[in-house]
Amino acid sequence: MTSLATKFGNVGVLYGGTSSEREISLLTGTAVHTALCNLGIEAIAIDVKQDLIQTLAQYQLDRVFIALHGPGGEDGTLQGALEYLGIPYTGSGVMASALAMDKLRCKQIWKGMDLPTADFVSLNKESDWDEIIDVLGANLVVKPACEGSSLGMSLAETPQQLREAWELASKFDTNVIAESRLQGQEYTVAVLGDRVLPSIRIHTSAIFYDYQAKYLSDKTQYFCPSGLSEAQETELHKLSIAAFKSLDCKGWGRVDVMTDAEGDFYLLEVNTVPGMTSHSLVPMAAKAVGLEFDDLVCAILQESV
Repeated sequence: MTSLATKFGNVGVLYGGTSSEREISLLTGTAVHTALCNLGIEAIAIDVKQDLIQTLAQYQLDRVFIALHGPGGEDGTLQGALEYLGIPYTGSGVMASALAMDKLRCKQIWKGMDLPTADFVSLNKESDWDEIIDVLGANLVVKPACEGSSLGMSLAETPQQLREAWELASKFDTNVIAESRLQGQEYTVAVLGDRVLPSIRIHTSAIFYDYQAKYLSDKTQYFCPSGLSEAQETELHKLSIAAFKSLDCKGWGRVDVMTDAEGDFYLLEVNTVPGMTSHSLVPMAAKAVGLEFDDLVCAILQESV
């Protein structure tokens, strides 16, 4: 029987980076590296900062586990560099990574495919704040188009608040969107290869599921199974895999969804490199079907072969 070390060769775990999600990436990369070592796989953790190609040239890597979150690691640029170097890597390719990272273009694709997502507009300094409130309503979510972990995200109910929310979001990204706020439950669905894992329902006491609620609060609750009926779970799975495939995502990822006040599902975004600590959501969903963390990491790496 071929050992995992022989099968995968030297694996580089790329983590850290320079994005605003660096601290979360360090946690993800450390957990992934530990899991690979537990499995007997030759793995080296590489904190990616500058001079990526020169850095990778120092190692004889047979494949890469991408554990970088946010711009520079999750937006197609790293994937393009690895394609250039001819190194197989985990997760989605260049185009899919770029589209998933860009919430504006992602939502434009979903609208064009009649996949449900909240109404939205792109914001800039010339935006008519009163008109946007008239069109989308007085309960909006404003976010940078190409950021993760809810960084730079805030709510707005008045034209003045909308402008202030745009100013905050524009500190993170030049592209900013405003969308109608959904008032229902929040769910996340992990995808592993062609397999959809059980949905997780997220409950937070915060105004919305922000950075504090995701990573720092001990009051955020996660329910898996999520409490949906079998028919609702099936509907959510179908929607999630449709969203995943609409961007040509591959390997693994996570689709975030919310319901409106009537209980209908609406797509929020696709994460192509979700968090992978022992407390993250993809491992939680995997554990619900008997897949422990180390085996999950191995399964993700297998998808890069």
